[in-house]
Amino acid sequence: MRRRSVLLAAGATAALSATATAPAGAVARDGRPDDRPAPRAPLVIGHRGAAGWRPEHTAASYTFAVQTGADWIEPDLVSTKDHQLVARHENEISGTTDVSRHPEFAGRRTTRTVDGRAVTGWFTEDFTLAELKTLRAVERLPLVRDRNTVHDGRQQILTFQEVVDLARRLSRGHGRTVSVFPETKHPTYFRSVGLPLEPVLADAVRRNRLGAHECVIQSFEPSSLLRIAGERVGVPLWQALGTSGGPYGHDLTYREMATPSGLRAIARYARWIGADKSSLVPPSTLLADAHAAGLRVGAHTFRAENQYLPADLRRGTDPHAFGDAFTEYARHYDRGVDAVVTDFPDLAATARDARPQG
Repeated sequence: MRRRSVLLAAGATAALSATATAPAGAVARDGRPDDRPAPRAPLVIGHRGAAGWRPEHTAASYTFAVQTGADWIEPDLVSTKDHQLVARHENEISGTTDVSRHPEFAGRRTTRTVDGRAVTGWFTEDFTLAELKTLRAVERLPLVRDRNTVHDGRQQILTFQEVVDLARRLSRGHGRTVSVFPETKHPTYFRSVGLPLEPVLADAVRRNRLGAHECVIQSFEPSSLLRIAGERVGVPLWQALGTSGGPYGHDLTYREMATPSGLRAIARYARWIGADKSSLVPPSTLLADAHAAGLRVGAHTFRAENQYLPADLRRGTDPHAFGDAFTEYARHYDRGVDAVVTDFPDLAATARDARPQG
């Protein structure tokens, strides 16, 4: 294990006592048992809401996700100029908002280096929350999901607080706990520009009294999760894993993190790993190795279009047409994953609920 890996493991051990390990649905905010029905396993996590059916990270997307079966909803979090957390896939927002059609913001188009890569566009950290609220969301993949463009221009950018409030309203309306699953996006970058994500997120968790049944925090960067653990917020952590390279700002690679020793190191600070679905297909032993380390495993990211499916499950030659998504879910459920992260929570829930219980 590289020196950086050893340091992370040592820091994780120190932070372990601050990290909750209670399963979602175990206790209510007041510490009493939650008598609402527990979600069926495996969990269905609405990736940016129901991004297959509505523009991502919008109230419409999150609401549709829960209405059609999602147990958790995922807001990616970035910062505004005035250090407010908002739900956007990236801090560069030209592809997910109508900012380019706002002449008053034309002069803010710029190029920044984010995680070592030059990116040109408009960035959330150059806008106050009030300014971002004048923008409207648009479909990020209009060529793939033309059906979603009918919703362009109808939804505001949401703050993390608004996502929490929405999740609680949906929980009451559906008689079950809807958990929020925030991801810290580009946390090293935001720390470098004086807008660290972790303390603001921790403050929000404490202010809202979010318990282990209502919130799980994820990141690709172990250092971000260790900072969250150090804040002693008492919610489970999820270490996301990529398929190549390694987390930005760290010496270790995802391949090293996915070894049995790497997984044991993750288990000192996190309850979950999130692995690309392709990395869980046999002969890979990642799923079994993670379970042996005491980790739960969420597979990401499931989509219904042919281009995102295994070759044998594609139907026809149109890359944007739907293939046999149900079979892909069934394969992963049969392998024993604990959760699926999906753009189509309705399909995931239908496939799950069609399986025999017991």
